Amino acid sequence: MTIDAHDEKYYTMETIQEPEFTLHVCKDYFNKRLRVDDYLGNVQAICLRLAEMMESHPFTKLFVKARDEHWRAFAARGFMLEGIYNGYFDGRDAYCMAKYNELERRTSDHWIEEDRILEQVLALAPRRERDPLPEGFTLRQGTTSDAADLAALYGLIFQTYPIPMNEEAYVAHVMEEGTVFYVVEHEGKLISAASAEINGVYRNAEMTDCVTLPAYRGYGLMRQLLHALEEELLRRNIRTAYSLSRALSFGMNAVLAQLGYEYQGRLTKNCDIYDKFEDMNLWCKTLQDS
Repeated sequence: MTIDAHDEKYYTMETIQEPEFTLHVCKDYFNKRLRVDDYLGNVQAICLRLAEMMESHPFTKLFVKARDEHWRAFAARGFMLEGIYNGYFDGRDAYCMAKYNELERRTSDHWIEEDRILEQVLALAPRRERDPLPEGFTLRQGTTSDAADLAALYGLIFQTYPIPMNEEAYVAHVMEEGTVFYVVEHEGKLISAASAEINGVYRNAEMTDCVTLPAYRGYGLMRQLLHALEEELLRRNIRTAYSLSRALSFGMNAVLAQLGYEYQGRLTKNCDIYDKFEDMNLWCKTLQDS
């Protein structure tokens, strides 16, 4: 994604090239983390450079999406495995290798409660079929003309959010950069939405920005939106989908589990959402095998 000055107070995407390696990193200021989305080269040299970056910025969490042949090398340098992105690299797994420099960020406040919620979710029966949309509701793909309504919807539901989805200009910006939105309307009012952030190089997509007005919960709208997004991703030859959901949210985790997403780990205090840093469950689904 190309980032303009509007976004820099939240994050910047950078490519760092050195003789021994290339790094594609996200300096995520809002969530106080350094994220490595891709890399090539010597792991030891990469780790040394990342340590320097952590010392020179106010980040408290570092994580790398490591390839299968490298995750043990990261573990040998103090990183811990938090989750596995199934099929992330065009069918090959990515390993979320994390490191912290602050005890408060490393320590989960609700881990046992989140385990209990997960046990309840994993006990649910699958529901992969697509139910009819309730009468009076309309589902369609979102456009930039929806940016203002979407920003208002996200701003109403989330006190804080990892990215500035409560800003109309930002919503329009991510749409123009290729993120696909689907929305549900009732009587002309936008009431629910979800998006897929597509990585065309590695043929994966993050299912994210899931929101429904409280008065309309219980209609199965998020299931409808995710079905529509998956169909769109298949048309675009995307191979795998993944989603990060709040570990304290039974509802969103249940939707993903029943739709066939597989639980693949929990990322400790991964992002600032609902006014605090929260643990996020990682769910993955194979849309097509090749």
